[in-house]
Amino acid sequence: MALNKAKVITVTSVKGGTGKTTTVLNLAGFLSEMKLRTIIVDLDLYSGSIAAMLNLDKGSDIYTLCEDYMNNRFNQFSDYVAKYNDYIDVLAAPVDPRNGSKIKAKYISIILSRLILQYDVILIDTTHTMEQTNLIALDASDAVLYVMTSDLMDIKNMKSMIAIYHDMDKHNYKIILNEAYPNNGSYSKIDVKNALGENIDCLIPKGFYNHHIDDYVYQGKIMTLDKNVMKSKGGIALKNLLETIIKE
Repeated sequence: MALNKAKVITVTSVKGGTGKTTTVLNLAGFLSEMKLRTIIVDLDLYSGSIAAMLNLDKGSDIYTLCEDYMNNRFNQFSDYVAKYNDYIDVLAAPVDPRNGSKIKAKYISIILSRLILQYDVILIDTTHTMEQTNLIALDASDAVLYVMTSDLMDIKNMKSMIAIYHDMDKHNYKIILNEAYPNNGSYSKIDVKNALGENIDCLIPKGFYNHHIDDYVYQGKIMTLDKNVMKSKGGIALKNLLETIIKE
């Protein structure tokens, strides 16, 4: 199953501590099972952890790529990406976080436009801040997934973000309510839905929380490549969401 042009999916949040990066990896696992060539682009430029969580060599990163592109030293993307398996590649965040501020946003746009022709899916991890780099990722996205908990500030911030999207007449966002996150709030899915005035596109239930998550990270494994996790209620919800996005 190959797509003619990559789907660009950005995973973000309206505050830190929602399980966003773990969700990115879980989505990547399902994309791998769907045999879609996927590149994870880590745009959390100051504290990106995708490469570290997968135990990948961080010899090259997005900063190196942008610098080489700017100075006409770029040859091919394979010189900068790390391979996780046959279907998942990773373009890591800067090894040195001080280099995050040196990356010019216009090169992010150029990189994404070229990756679209080489992969089936571009899966972008971001921070929750509205800096220029993240805005470029959001503008380039076919789907923007907001991972939130039922924490009160999450609800308030997400409501404000929805208002911004409506004001811009953009509707390519989807809401993932992560009830499996340890610091999840006390409001129910119905409470959150009513407060936001929006449907919840994907619910990750409390039972999806994995007490062995540290073991997966230590071994550099993606949870959803485990068949038991894949067939769980939370796994099925994430897979259904992905299939919907791919078909849109």
